[in-house]
Amino acid sequence: MTGHDLLGGRYELRGVLGYGGMAEVRDGWDTRLNRAVAVKLLHPALRGQPDIRRRFADEARSAAALTHPNIVAVHDFGEHGGTPFIVMERLPGQSLADLIALGPMPPEHVRSMLIDVLRALEAAHAAGVLHRDIKPGNVLISAIGDSMKVADFGIAKTGGASHTMTGRVLGTMSYLTPERVAGAPASAADDLYAAGVMGYEALLGRRAFPQDNPIALARAIMDDPPPPLASLRPDVEPTLVAVIDRAMARVPHQRFGSAAEMRAALTGELIPPVAVAPLPSSPRPATRVLDEPLPPSMHHMAAPHYVAAPPPRHRLSGRTRKVLAGTAVLGAFAIAAAALAADPFSSAPTQTVNTSSTMPTPTSAAPPPPPPPPTPVVQPPEPKPDHKKPEHKKPDHKPGKPGKPGRGNGPKERGG
Repeated sequence: MTGHDLLGGRYELRGVLGYGGMAEVRDGWDTRLNRAVAVKLLHPALRGQPDIRRRFADEARSAAALTHPNIVAVHDFGEHGGTPFIVMERLPGQSLADLIALGPMPPEHVRSMLIDVLRALEAAHAAGVLHRDIKPGNVLISAIGDSMKVADFGIAKTGGASHTMTGRVLGTMSYLTPERVAGAPASAADDLYAAGVMGYEALLGRRAFPQDNPIALARAIMDDPPPPLASLRPDVEPTLVAVIDRAMARVPHQRFGSAAEMRAALTGELIPPVAVAPLPSSPRPATRVLDEPLPPSMHHMAAPHYVAAPPPRHRLSGRTRKVLAGTAVLGAFAIAAAALAADPFSSAPTQTVNTSSTMPTPTSAAPPPPPPPPTPVVQPPEPKPDHKKPEHKKPDHKPGKPGKPGRGNGPKERGG
């Protein structure tokens, strides 16, 4: 096919724009709509492999279904002379690889580039399409130069590339995740990791993994991460550095979970309440449990004031017993005093009555009962004169024993 042959009877092929692992991109012209296009042709070495041809067709249809300002549009797909082709939007601007080749990019330009790429990835992932080949050569500047567009969506590299494409394969391998190098299947996380590597390279103006040997490159990706970005570009704001470092984390669960999350970190937007939404569900069971009757075991813990109701009864009964005991003691003293006053052998009735009435005062706060009438005290017969009586009055001064001395003294006097 010559440079001026019409592909599919419609597209005129011109110069070569670039090569990929499984296709080449040619400059073209749509003779029907009179516009410039880019035509991707499957590599001749892969045309005879049916599985690759099916994948090329399926992924072309998936990419054509994506419509986004940051995605290179796919206009057509077909086959000409046994060669499958994809017709895409033609952008006259440079690629991100051309800008990086000029040297380190300003941080604000790198941020804008990453936001555009992440918007494209967010739309593609939402449609179930993985890029699987994010690299600076596939990020193109828009026609008016105000944004970035991602090209070659869904066009994956295969292991059937010939040895003449070694340089291209190595260039793509530099943006693979460690788990992908180890043989894991492609996922959306690979696209986010590659975006972080592009940001790293854009800030430094060079490749993050400069190794040319495939074994050395694979070992570097898996075991030898590049130097920290903050030590190489201390002038870059910490937010941008943190986003790129997290995107390039070696452990998969330490990276961003989605393109939307990574973009929100760049723009300063906090993640929507995805992690906050489950939180209200945890207090609800507690509220419903509190509305139900509490079990007995928790009743004493939750409402100790309910337990305080019975104890006053016990303390009141104990106090009552003390009062009753004191009253009984006072009654005993009163009875003893009355008996002593009525004893005809008492030698000093007047002093005995006075002693029994004053002693109970320190033992109880309750007032003693009134003393018996004084009439029985006046009636006893006159005692015999005895000069030893003062000696027997000593026990009268001992507290708590007012009646015993009187009773014990009477028999001794009768014996004398």
